[in-house]
Amino acid sequence: MSITIKDVAKKANVSISTVSRVINDSKPVSDDIKMRVVKVIEELGYKPNPVARSLVTKKSRLIGVIIPDISDPYIAELLNAIEEVAKTYDYDIILCNSYGSLESEEHYLNLLRTKQVEGMIFLTYKLRTAHKDFFESTKMPVVMVNRDASELNLSSVSVNHFDAVYEITNKLFEDGHERIALIRNGKTSDVFGPSHLKGFEKAHETHHKYFDESMVFNGAFKLERAYDIVKQLIEMKELPTAIVATTDSMAIGAINCLVDHGYKVPEDVSVSGFYDTKIAQLYRPQLTTIKQPIYDIGAIAIRLLIKQINGDEKDKKHFYLPHELILRDSTRSLK
Repeated sequence: MSITIKDVAKKANVSISTVSRVINDSKPVSDDIKMRVVKVIEELGYKPNPVARSLVTKKSRLIGVIIPDISDPYIAELLNAIEEVAKTYDYDIILCNSYGSLESEEHYLNLLRTKQVEGMIFLTYKLRTAHKDFFESTKMPVVMVNRDASELNLSSVSVNHFDAVYEITNKLFEDGHERIALIRNGKTSDVFGPSHLKGFEKAHETHHKYFDESMVFNGAFKLERAYDIVKQLIEMKELPTAIVATTDSMAIGAINCLVDHGYKVPEDVSVSGFYDTKIAQLYRPQLTTIKQPIYDIGAIAIRLLIKQINGDEKDKKHFYLPHELILRDSTRSLK
């Protein structure tokens, strides 16, 4: 039979309300009584009901995290940081995997609100009107990861995607590549595809290269999609000398297709990735990629959210963390 608050009150010879005040630290209790109640709680092994406790304290100690794909290596590394830091602040995570579905994301946004989470970390492949309507209507603190959410009046944490794509494309032009393809994550309505495109265009402008829109593709974050894009380029005999993919997974999809069709990387085509997930170093050839401080992004996002929950951070801010171009074996200079 489970121990109840009544059992604690009876053995400590105090009222139920006194035990509640000690547990929830809601009203002053003398040190002698507090020590007596705490001792009885430890002796009996009493575990307060978290739901009942949240009704008293108005704090659930729960944070919701909505992600589009738990199998994505980047997201997996982010989650390690989010959960680890949340535990140090005595918060638990409710994890929702939407598979990139708007219907699922809407469902989870409303579900987390009913679960009385104190705040939310939100990752999405595409930012839609339904998301914006929800964030405008809720008073719940929300932090977005991997995009600038200033237009939503939300805080967010990411690297500068414009600068990152510009840097890798610029490097490939410096290495003598004349025709470069971009496989990015969408076109106009996604999270950061527009920034990728602008960085790609800027590098063409810097080097006075003709910008060919037909060399920009929507890889939709999928290895398989990148494979099919490169296969199409091969069949059309439009293969460039370099490919910039904006995830490591899409870079690997591109390389797999090239190898399957008799091409060598980087001898025939250079391929670069994005994020520098663990697979970037394990894959052969090792990926040239844009390194993001993935753990730090997750850790800063959860700390920022908890500060907002506690009222310590009232201004909505966007944090750009530094990225780094990591040169490995999947690209080469043509000079």
